[in-house]
Amino acid sequence: MAKRFEQTTGPSQRQQRVAELIRHALAEVLSRGDLQDGVLTKNVITIPEVRMSPDLKLATAYVMPLGGKDEDAVIRALEKNKKVLRQEVARRVNLKFAPDLRFRRDESFDEAARIDSLLRSERVARDTAKPAADIADDDSEQES
Repeated sequence: MAKRFEQTTGPSQRQQRVAELIRHALAEVLSRGDLQDGVLTKNVITIPEVRMSPDLKLATAYVMPLGGKDEDAVIRALEKNKKVLRQEVARRVNLKFAPDLRFRRDESFDEAARIDSLLRSERVARDTAKPAADIADDDSEQES
């Protein structure tokens, strides 16, 4: 009978632990400059998150070059060097099978910037500002 990988509660503790090990291994390989690729050596690459499939055979790494420059070129270079990166990860992380690697653009920075701009918008400032009468009441209560 085939196993079903229906998860409703999110990734397991094992998935999270292995994903973090792979994230550290990828970051180490990229920061040391072990790859002989011009695009990867000239860009500082951040790997904020790695997600593992339930069977631990597929790792999706979310990457972002520092400053957000050359995103497409960096992801193409990572895909091109996927085989070498997989070998390096397998050497550093002791697993039965070395996971296949996928690289995706990390969109959490864009989402954070969007939320920040919403919080700084005039409508939110207007809603969170105290009315003048409340400020006068607060000042008179503090003097008492």
